[in-house]
Amino acid sequence: MIDLKRNGKKEIVKATGVRSRESSSYTPNQTADFKISRGRFSNFLSCKRCFYLDRVMGLDPPGTPGWTLNETTDFLLKKEFDECRESQTPHRLFVPNGLGHVVPFDHPEMDNWRNSLHRGLMLRHKETSIILTGGVDDIWLDTRTKQLIVVDYKSQAKNGLVSKQEYLDDPYHEGYKLQMNFYAYLLKGMGFDVHPTSYFLVCNAKRDGDGFHKTMNFDEYLVPYNWTTDGLEDQIDEMVDLMNQHEIPEPNECCKNCAYADQYAKAVHLTSNSGAQSIQRTLFSSADEI
Repeated sequence: MIDLKRNGKKEIVKATGVRSRESSSYTPNQTADFKISRGRFSNFLSCKRCFYLDRVMGLDPPGTPGWTLNETTDFLLKKEFDECRESQTPHRLFVPNGLGHVVPFDHPEMDNWRNSLHRGLMLRHKETSIILTGGVDDIWLDTRTKQLIVVDYKSQAKNGLVSKQEYLDDPYHEGYKLQMNFYAYLLKGMGFDVHPTSYFLVCNAKRDGDGFHKTMNFDEYLVPYNWTTDGLEDQIDEMVDLMNQHEIPEPNECCKNCAYADQYAKAVHLTSNSGAQSIQRTLFSSADEI
């Protein structure tokens, strides 16, 4: 999609391609605290070059539209679970799924932990200036073991039933599992005992109705997932090391963003002078070639 830059008043303004706030970019080896969200960590795993250009060099990539219907589902689910959180009673889904001993976790920081834009779960990575953050959808409490259960709401529209194995084996859901692993890692680092099983609460919109009629019906599924943090800390170490270097890393050859940017630059500078070609080499060549 083509994304036009707008200001806080939704007025179209000139796009510069870089962020205006210096605090939104990381300077290698800086001592001031710098937050890295779960989403940014996922970007690092997907393409180190895109991550570096974003977080260290401060490039401002085109945005994507918000998922307002999914966000509305999440908002309404949180209302439901907050009612149970206040009364400390099991949610209507718990008993049918063998979770009658579970209640939503009641903690004064819950609203902050769910605020992915400004707060979220927070954990300093070792002795660095990097603060790892993640906005969790919900946390439940196993009243028997006193362990916390990580929960993520997911909305989708798919024909047929949702099976656990198919859901977890879907390649497009690898990022979902990373979310769970990352949230569990943060909670453990914050000193909490985390239950080995987390849950995706999947709301699947049904398409078998005879029309819309101002109503959309959903089937609900609790998909258990045994999270793992194996190798996660090594990957975070690698990410921090990358942020502290001054060379632009190689792109992931499967990254469509890098491939598009490369072809875009070649097309624009096809007949331009050597100066423009030098800019192209700086952006899309390895450090050894610059």
